[in-house]
Amino acid sequence: MTIVDRFLKYVSIHTTSDEASETTPSTMRQLDLARYLADELRELGLSEITMSEQGYVMATLPANTEGKPTIGFIAHMDTSPDVSGENIHPRIVKRKEGVYKGQDVIETDGTTLLGADDKAGIAEIVSAIEYLIAHPEIKHGTVRIGFTPDEEIGRGADFFDVKQFNADWAYTVDGGAIGELEFENFNAAGMKVSIEGLNVHPGYGYHKMKNAQLIALLYASMLPPQETPATTQGYEGFFHLVGMSGSVEHAELNYIIRDHDRERFEQRKQLARETAEELNKELGAGTVSIEVHDSYYNMREQIEPCMHIVELAKRAMKEAGVTPKVQPIRGGTDGARLSFMGLPCPNLFTGGENFHSRMEYIPIPSMEKAMQVIINIISLC
Repeated sequence: MTIVDRFLKYVSIHTTSDEASETTPSTMRQLDLARYLADELRELGLSEITMSEQGYVMATLPANTEGKPTIGFIAHMDTSPDVSGENIHPRIVKRKEGVYKGQDVIETDGTTLLGADDKAGIAEIVSAIEYLIAHPEIKHGTVRIGFTPDEEIGRGADFFDVKQFNADWAYTVDGGAIGELEFENFNAAGMKVSIEGLNVHPGYGYHKMKNAQLIALLYASMLPPQETPATTQGYEGFFHLVGMSGSVEHAELNYIIRDHDRERFEQRKQLARETAEELNKELGAGTVSIEVHDSYYNMREQIEPCMHIVELAKRAMKEAGVTPKVQPIRGGTDGARLSFMGLPCPNLFTGGENFHSRMEYIPIPSMEKAMQVIINIISLC
């Protein structure tokens, strides 16, 4: 099966995750792809194939030589709930202009996302493994592969068994454009702001009514307006209002807080708390309360002691004719949490563009290069 055929099969399986769900996986449809992948890996002849009740798939390509480390490759099965991932109708077109001029590109029909995030990663890993099986003259150590659910909603590492995976290090194949190589990411937290109001008849509300919705708007206005996703880039962090709801009696704001620098990250959370305290002094104790929970941290501090795994990826890219583009992730991957769980895990490109969007696409040559980089990493280490 070609890498394109494999990718198109994967995107035909609906796997959108659901943040509101309390189960793992968050949607049972993700198990459809998990079962398919377990069967496919079995047909390829891999060993130690497991699928947990939560949908985590793991398998082993045994070593064909001695003295090499065990390395892993990881990708996620779910697609983002930001845009529909059901009934995807991909099409292959030749780009007539732009960066990928002359290349065959897989894109959506404009009604759904494509799912290259991260089914392209899965296709590239499986195709690389298939190639190695067909070319036993390429000497390699033990290779572990793992496919996870619910990465898009921040839960991809929740039930990942690092001990069972048993790799010296790994790579997530979950990046964007060709050449991307990432070993640092945001420190991340989620925050819920709850506002308690007081409703009375509006005709008699003078000095009595406390409109929770207006207080919520006031709280939002007190956070730095120049520090949002629309006004920041590179290493700059932000506060991002992702949801709001309410009435006169009660309102809620839901934020995500991001910063690459750990100290600034802590300062952002402290600013959020101080803003609530300031409003409580003015409007009364208990008017505004916040709950902050950390999601993941910058994996750089876990990768820096073993930078040889980043250098290996750079070398593998150069040997594939790809220029490495080392940059911070303005987001997170399973690898961020896995790095803090004892499995150092930089992130490799898939080749896709415009993830989480109806404009998502992936050039076929970029997928083929990603596959070659994986093969090179395995053969070079």
